Amino acid sequence: MTTRLIYFAWVRERIGLPEEDVDLPAGIETVADLLRWLKSRGEGYEHALQYPEVIRVAINQEHVDHREKISGAREIALFPPMTGG
Repeated sequence: MTTRLIYFAWVRERIGLPEEDVDLPAGIETVADLLRWLKSRGEGYEHALQYPEVIRVAINQEHVDHREKISGAREIALFPPMTGG
């Protein structure tokens, strides 16, 4: 199943893409698994995700914890830490 990954702010800048459609490999079950897999895809991904614990994630437009299962996700968005004002 193809999943759309959307990247925001400096995550997008470091990866070099605003979004992409990917077929996730077997074994990618949680958000944490996804972040580890993405980090292994190249230098830009590694730089963007060098501190995965600060990355916020939304599945199908709902913010989730890194332990969340991603099966059936149509869209997964990755955000850097957000500040308010």
